[in-house]
Amino acid sequence: MAPSWIEQVTGSFEDKKRYRQYKARTKQLPGNYRTAVEALDRYLMYFGSITKGDILMEMLDDLIDLFEQSAAAGTPIREIVGEDPVEFAETFLANYSEGQWIKKERERLAGAIERAAGEDTGKEEGSL
Repeated sequence: MAPSWIEQVTGSFEDKKRYRQYKARTKQLPGNYRTAVEALDRYLMYFGSITKGDILMEMLDDLIDLFEQSAAAGTPIREIVGEDPVEFAETFLANYSEGQWIKKERERLAGAIERAAGEDTGKEEGSL
């Protein structure tokens, strides 16, 4: 029984294991790909605000898969991220919005405005 309450406090042991594997895979990339992944990782961690560990790990696994395959194929970094790396990162991140805390707040805001405007659709997304 102890592992379940410990995981509630510390997070999933499986997610921690996956994260260590992700970091090890990142270190195996050729230098320029590793640098790009580390830069994207930093941006996604700060900007992404993903609070669900399983979704965070899905995103990071997809990121490392993309760069491992690109490195193996010899795809230049700019062909992966394009001319605007911020746009690439934000587009990539949009695929994982279910795990962002802001999603809940956006739903809460929309519901509050619907109620205030008399358009309550019966959703219980959280009230103010």
